[in-house]
Amino acid sequence: MSTASTRFIHVIYIASTADKVFDAITRPEIARAYWGHENVSDWQPGSRWQHVRANEQRKVELVGEVVESTPPSRLVITWAAASQADDPAAYSRVTFDIVPYDGMVRLTVTHDALEPGSGMDNGIRQGWPMVLSSLKSWLETGKGMDVFAKPLA
Repeated sequence: MSTASTRFIHVIYIASTADKVFDAITRPEIARAYWGHENVSDWQPGSRWQHVRANEQRKVELVGEVVESTPPSRLVITWAAASQADDPAAYSRVTFDIVPYDGMVRLTVTHDALEPGSGMDNGIRQGWPMVLSSLKSWLETGKGMDVFAKPLA
């Protein structure tokens, strides 16, 4: 693997509170509603976390470690495909910065330490915008979007 890395940053404004946004990221029963996955951990620095598909198979798809957890304003985790969990070079990092902003919340998701052009890099560039749109929809309307939808054309 090359030593070059890249990052992806997505900013979204949500008519909600910082507490509700943080809970939506960290509480499995909420993440299931808008992401189709559950984020499972005790969210203490140094703890492991798992991203588990919310279906009958309950497949663990992503794993990592909690680097920083400062509810409700900041969460930093490492991130790797479960199939690559034993390879330290496979891990990237995700930072959720949650800032109250004039009656709403500005959520900035920074996914960095990515290998440019890798499957993970390409996947998250499509995935994060959909997941964060679904999160916004769920918090504002009570209904998430189909994050597994595919383009029609």
